[in-house]
Parts: sequence; structure tokens; C-alpha cells
Amino acid sequence: MSNLKPINNPEHERRHATSHVRPAPYRAPVQDEIHSDIPGWPTTILGGLPIARAGLEESAQGFVDHALAARGRRARPLYSTSANGQVIAMCAKDPALMALMLQADQIHADGMPMVMFSKLYSTKPVLERVATTDLIHAVARKAEEAGVSFYFLGGTEEVNAKAVDAMHKAYPRLTIAGRRNGYFTPEQEDEVIADIVRARPDILWVGLGVPLEQKFVLRNLDRLSGIGIVKTAGGLFDFVSGKNRRAPQWMQRAGLEWAFRLWLEPRRLAIRYLLTNPIALQALIRHSQ
Repeated sequence: MSNLKPINNPEHERRHATSHVRPAPYRAPVQDEIHSDIPGWPTTILGGLPIARAGLEESAQGFVDHALAARGRRARPLYSTSANGQVIAMCAKDPALMALMLQADQIHADGMPMVMFSKLYSTKPVLERVATTDLIHAVARKAEEAGVSFYFLGGTEEVNAKAVDAMHKAYPRLTIAGRRNGYFTPEQEDEVIADIVRARPDILWVGLGVPLEQKFVLRNLDRLSGIGIVKTAGGLFDFVSGKNRRAPQWMQRAGLEWAFRLWLEPRRLAIRYLLTNPIALQALIRHSQ
């Protein structure tokens, strides 16, 4: 495998930066004025982010419908991302990241604490958690039937290849138009974009980690015209490939997947949870509607 690392080059980012991603003082959006770019999906403000009020199956069907409608239009892709407690904490500390997140057309709640908070304190609660690790399977089931294609960008070469193999085994009729690991230099980014455009997938899944994947998408969204949806995916391919394990279903339903992950990786996650959870909770209390 190459020793290259995912793009994180300050000079590269300055070269591609545009004025709309500059840090700005935070001002919470007005809930009733914000709606998902997919018709009929209003949002609820949680921690300052407009979170789509859409369930898993509804989101999956919306992806497939939008991807099919986008074919042949050469339009800018719909940009969908996700937020959990860690992302909310990162946004609270970093106005530049908040600005990046607010440019997404759609943000899913990828954390049960967010959903539980909204059900307790919001007049318009989020329906359910839409974890990307669940969403990809819900979309794949529908994509098989509809002929909607995927492209996987991210992870190591081994993880990316194994993720594609796992999806082929689970969904034999699913078309994966292309794949690429997430380890490339700034100079190779044009080549990566060219390969994606040549493959012409309906849905591009980008797993480079926060905030690299958000920066990558916003740098290149206009160059990806003709693709229906670009979905940031974090560590999705680690789970799809089998490298990482999901929590048992009962723990997921109870909102305890974080505890399962803490049990698997106590040293790394204990510190992260201790540092980010108080900040995320404060942001939820101060910047939710």
C-alpha cells in the first residue's frame, strides 16, 4: 500500500479555498426557513445544525429517487453529510467547520443522543437516527432494484477493496461503478475527480474523515456535475469491509452503540468522549430549537 496520506495540505487548501468557507461568527439558522434540498424534508436545529427530519427508509428512497431524477441533467450533485456529538463539539469550537457543515444540502443525525435530545426538548423532533452504516444498506437494497450505481472513495486500499467485495456479496445486482482509496496527494486530486466523472456513478460515498471529506466535497462539487448525490461517510468503509464491528442491535436501538465502541477502544475513545461530550451537550442546549 502507498505511504501517501489523505489530503491535509494547507497550501493545497489555500489554493482551492473560496470565500464562502471562511470562518464567520455563528448565528443559528431559523428552523422554519430551513428545509432539505429533497422536497418534503424539513429540518430541526440541533447544536446549530439543520438536521433532516427523515427516517432511514425515507432517506434511502429519497436518495434513489433523486439519483434517478438527476441522470442526464448535468446538475450540481446534492451534497448530504452527517453529524453526531463529536461533529457538534467540533463545530462549536471551530467556526470554519461550522461554515463547511452549513453548506451541505442535507445533514442526517448519526447519533442517538441527538435524536433523544430532540425528542425531549424540541417541538419538532428528529424521527430517528440515520447512521451512514445503516443508510448504505438501506440505499443498496433499493438501488439494486432501481439500477442506481455507487462509487466508493476512501479508506486504505485493502479496506476499500474489501468494502466493495462485501457489498457485491450482500447485493449481487448492485452496480459499483468505481472505487478509489483515500490516500492521494494534492497533485493527484484532479486525477481522482476525473476517474469519478468517467465512472458516472449515481451516488458517490466519500469516506475521508471529518473535516477532510467536507473540504474535499466543497472544493469539487461543481466539477462532479451529473452525479446525483455525494454523501460523506466518515469511517463507513471500515465497517462495511468488516474491519470494525457494529454494536449488537439491542445496543443500537437503546442508543448505546457509543458504549460498545468504548468497550472496544477504551484508550482512544474515553479521552475523546470526556473532551467532546460536555461541549456537544452545551451546544445542544444553547443552539437547538
